Amino acid sequence: MALISYLTTVQFDFGAVRLLATELSRLGISRPLLVTDRGIVEAGLLDRVLGCLPAGTLGTAAAYDGTPANPTEAAVLEGLAQYHALGCDGIVALGGGSSIDLGKAVALLATHPGPLGQYAFAEGGAAKIGAGIAPLVAIPTTAGTGSEVGRGSLIIMRDGRKLALLSPHLLPKLALCDPELTLGLPPAVTAGTGMDAIAHCIETYLSPAVNPPAEAIALDGLRRASAWIERATGNGGDREARWNMMMAAMEGALAFQKGLGAVHSLSHALGSLESPRLHHGTLNAVLLPAVLRFNAGHVGDKLEAIAAAMGLARGADVAAHISALNRRLGLPAGISDMGVRRELLPHLAALAVQDPCNSSSPRPVAIADCLALLEESFG
Repeated sequence: MALISYLTTVQFDFGAVRLLATELSRLGISRPLLVTDRGIVEAGLLDRVLGCLPAGTLGTAAAYDGTPANPTEAAVLEGLAQYHALGCDGIVALGGGSSIDLGKAVALLATHPGPLGQYAFAEGGAAKIGAGIAPLVAIPTTAGTGSEVGRGSLIIMRDGRKLALLSPHLLPKLALCDPELTLGLPPAVTAGTGMDAIAHCIETYLSPAVNPPAEAIALDGLRRASAWIERATGNGGDREARWNMMMAAMEGALAFQKGLGAVHSLSHALGSLESPRLHHGTLNAVLLPAVLRFNAGHVGDKLEAIAAAMGLARGADVAAHISALNRRLGLPAGISDMGVRRELLPHLAALAVQDPCNSSSPRPVAIADCLALLEESFG
């Protein structure tokens, strides 16, 4: 078992979820609300986690399973109401990035007055987020977002905007990273979430901020994800591949404290659409080649280091390699294949240019650039 303390505390290995009862006791949580989604319930993962707790500690009535594919303010308020009604004193977020992000927002409002939107980074809300957030334990069931070690939470507000809550106080008190919970994930989910981890590692490495430790972590995560993503996608039961993909996902999020870029600003805009509802990691995969080409010439020799980490020959075209990898993984060739209509692109470009991820882009991003990148990624 690897005990890791970097930004937060992580218990990482097969069987880590069995430490839940001990860790809840250590954190002083006696009545947690388990935040998850229906897919997790139907896959039997909720029951598996409940089985790790002493009898009477947590019943199914204390689980909120209404997390949508892209978490919403309405769902946050539903979870918050259940938290207060049941007299809970902490949260266990079980699932992918959506459930963990929702759990963070519920933990925030459990101790901070509403409305939620006032805490959005774009609204200057980071300074309003204090340390007294309800304690949160994160248990990821996918290997992609890394939200279990991230300080952010992305929520679609009631006005339709997808806004980021950002604060070190939003970091989970503990992450239980158990690759066993990812065994048997469908290929499309494995591929999309895995490419999310790759996008995190690449974008944070290319960010111009000075943070060598984060860059070293990003390159290690990229090496792992590049080496194992196809094997994990092709064989859902491959334990070695699942272990390495979960580690790569965690490393991507540990590293992106350094900043991200236009891939994420564009995917956040696209992810705010009510219809179609789009998978964040798959969007990142589809957008990444165009953004890599956009940034080429503004990142020094970093693309060479990325190529080396991915096992490519010196001078290899990283963007072309990502496009080919997406095809091999069975991911869409463009956002049009995901149901996005061309007439929406100007509106999406206007949303994307306002996203805080652009502040750490290696190349300045204007609204015309966002529109051109969306057109290039349209397919």
